[in-house]
Amino acid sequence: MEAGKDTDTVEIEVESGLCQPLRRRVRRFLSAKQLYECLRPVFHVTYWHGLTSFYISSDSATGRKDIKKTIFGFVNGIIHITLYAICYTLTIFNNCESVASYFFRSRITYFGDMMQIVSGFIGVTVIYLTSIIPNHRLERCLQKFHTMDMQLQTVGIKIMYSKVLRFSYMILFSMFMVNICFTCGTFSVLYSSLVAPSMALHFTFLIQHTVISIAIAVFTCFTYLVEMRLVMVNKVLKNLSHQWDSHSLKGVVQKQRSLQCLDSFSMYTIVTKDPAEIIQESMEIHHLICEAAATANKYFTYQLLTIISIAFLIIVFDAYYVLETLLGKSKRESKFKTVEFVTFFSCQMILYLIAIISIVEGSNRAIKKSEKTGGIVHSLMNKTKSPEVKEKLQQFSMQLLHLKINFTAAGLFNIDRTLYFTISGALTTYLIILLQFTSNSPHNSNGNYYSCCETFNNITNHTN
Repeated sequence: MEAGKDTDTVEIEVESGLCQPLRRRVRRFLSAKQLYECLRPVFHVTYWHGLTSFYISSDSATGRKDIKKTIFGFVNGIIHITLYAICYTLTIFNNCESVASYFFRSRITYFGDMMQIVSGFIGVTVIYLTSIIPNHRLERCLQKFHTMDMQLQTVGIKIMYSKVLRFSYMILFSMFMVNICFTCGTFSVLYSSLVAPSMALHFTFLIQHTVISIAIAVFTCFTYLVEMRLVMVNKVLKNLSHQWDSHSLKGVVQKQRSLQCLDSFSMYTIVTKDPAEIIQESMEIHHLICEAAATANKYFTYQLLTIISIAFLIIVFDAYYVLETLLGKSKRESKFKTVEFVTFFSCQMILYLIAIISIVEGSNRAIKKSEKTGGIVHSLMNKTKSPEVKEKLQQFSMQLLHLKINFTAAGLFNIDRTLYFTISGALTTYLIILLQFTSNSPHNSNGNYYSCCETFNNITNHTN
């Protein structure tokens, strides 16, 4: 019996010994100690997809992570754009081939397909060009984040970069899973109905959704970085307010150190510092946050305009196709059942709604955190009795008035929750116009008309 017990103990020790290296690897995979390290998976994905000309490299001697530019990054981006242009051209010459055209053919769908193909090509090209060319803005933004992190340490904040790393993993994983499920589901339905799309259509369909998803993931990570640092500044000011509530501050502040564990960072406020000095450093950090947000907005502004425009266009036509079918206004001839038809266009519409919501909510969270800073500063102004501290707080208040966090799409509209109302109103207007056009049209079926692509092909054949 004792020998059996010894054997069991040895087996358990061996199993635990094998599990420990695996746990260490998982822990190392999910932990980060530097800013560039926590963004490493994001920039590896953008680098291999040709969206950035650099990636995050690691120095084997010091373990320091830094940006490394390569010629392959530029060449890779050009290759991706060229391949997409070739496949796009092939779909145009293949009777304006698109996934939607296999489900439904009508005069409006021909127009909608052409609009989606052209906007998709322009959109992907714009995203690639605005990602590769202004890379210096992205690098400058990262440098500003690094500088403010160094200053945050002077007011007692040590950032937990592991949370940013896990957030980036979660965003990338969720984006890719949604795209893979949607793409596989779409083409499985086509193949189950004996429809064989061309390889060019496979590539254009996949690359459009992938590039848009990566751009949204990068923007979401940067807005999360801005939001985190605004939360840190607010916590520093709130901690100062709590100290004033619990201690009557006089000329000399008592030496004390309070330790707090927060969600996105660990913080210890060194109370031996003068409150005016803490407020001055908070002002400088807030100024850097605003500069980093403005630089990020300049980098992402045309990408956001492109993505939101494409999403709105696809949502309008998908909603029209679904409503037209459910209301029984279309006499469509298709190999697909009504359930498959409605499911595809509904899923595509939901996919682009998620894209818009991800952009808006990421921007809105950062804006809301920045708006809370003003209330905290004015609360401190009401509590302090020191003229020097009050003067610093007034300066901070003026800075908040002139420096605000704001994200726009090429300056045309603000990216916040008001965008939901704008899109809803425009979507309703265009749907009513399209439905009225359908009801007043003399031909609702696939009858007496040709697509623009068929007309082009006929002209080409006659000339030859």
